[in-house]
Amino acid sequence: MWTETIDAHRTALRDAILAATATLVAEHGLVGLTMSQIADRAGIGRATLYKYFPDAQAVVAAWHERQLTRHLEQVRAAADPAVPAADRLQAVLRAYAQLRHASHTHHDSDAALALHETRHADQAHQTLRGFVRDLITEGARTGQLRSDVSADELAAYCLAALNAAVALPSRAAVDRLVKVTAAGLKDS
Repeated sequence: MWTETIDAHRTALRDAILAATATLVAEHGLVGLTMSQIADRAGIGRATLYKYFPDAQAVVAAWHERQLTRHLEQVRAAADPAVPAADRLQAVLRAYAQLRHASHTHHDSDAALALHETRHADQAHQTLRGFVRDLITEGARTGQLRSDVSADELAAYCLAALNAAVALPSRAAVDRLVKVTAAGLKDS
């Protein structure tokens, strides 16, 4: 019982630290984030924060890893298994593009770029690419999507094209980008 209570406390404290970091990043961006700011926002002392993380960079890395995991879960959840593969793919592409569009406020610094070059970010991207590739493969097998280009190349095309959502002015523009990207997957 005691171990479970301690573990629950540690998990809750870590979640509070990462939530505080998310709020600070949303308010101020990544540059200049300090352990004092994080501890104050989380409602804990700096000494406690240092028991969990050695520095602000480690906190930000943990927050980013959690964000990527949640984003992958959101993208996967968009794929309704009850609909045809092409429709699932379009829903997945829309979810990804909307996440990219929403993230534009946090991607304007060298610090943000560095976060996207971590091992976890690379693994998340490979997982996403594999998921999109598998949907394309299924759609091609059922005749809904083109089969004259490899599914892996088409997945790379989709993700590269949808990265442009970061710079788009509205959700309507994001939806148009998704439609154009999905149209490139149709069998001609």
